[in-house]
Amino acid sequence: MNMIEVKNVSMRFNMAKEKHESLKEYFLAAVQGRLQFEEFYALRDVSFNVEKGDFYGLIGLNGSGKSTLLKIISGVFKPSSGSTVVHGTIAPLIELGAGFDMDLTARENIYLNGTVLGMTPKYIDSKFDEIVEFSELQDFLDVPLKNYSSGMVSRIAFAIATVTKPDVLIADEILSVGDFLFQEKCEKRMRELMSGGTTVILVSHSIEQIERMCNKVTWLEKGRVRMTGDMRTVCDAYKALDQGGAT
Repeated sequence: MNMIEVKNVSMRFNMAKEKHESLKEYFLAAVQGRLQFEEFYALRDVSFNVEKGDFYGLIGLNGSGKSTLLKIISGVFKPSSGSTVVHGTIAPLIELGAGFDMDLTARENIYLNGTVLGMTPKYIDSKFDEIVEFSELQDFLDVPLKNYSSGMVSRIAFAIATVTKPDVLIADEILSVGDFLFQEKCEKRMRELMSGGTTVILVSHSIEQIERMCNKVTWLEKGRVRMTGDMRTVCDAYKALDQGGAT
């Protein structure tokens, strides 16, 4: 059974050719018809399927379209053409701090972000201690998130998103922030979710992490699919190109 279906997805952005120093200057240029844009395709005709139970990796250099694709799958962006279908509930970890109010405390943000992810206050009450214990931030619960490090924000975000067992978990470089021991803890949690039927799609710049965790991989290059297949085949091809100096 396919949990995620990506069909001929393209994403076009209009990039302003000229820089405007103020909103007033931009508005005047718009009124006078002087705004000029250049089309930029972050993704072109991308297609692949993620089956139930897959630990699916997306690899590629910076600017290859990985994060844009995850935002489309998560429903943050609507593709310029093509379509994506996700079967079941989805927990996206695609932008550090998304769904948080940085002026509120961690305690308050647990309820805020949990609600954004579809949890009821009663359910959050029942899982509150588990979230805090996993994040290891017991001593900082009443500190505003704006005073947290990026690693601490990542901990609380991951703990909230994974306290349930979503059908699909999407993680964009979420394991690149924080110490090694917590990264191991996150990997263990994701494997536990998979044993319960969750499908995971992961973006990581660490090819070692992809090799360690994923069974299937899509390699994106300049917004297009360069290769899709089993982890070993795709990762070996990716590393061979890198070692050859072509990247």
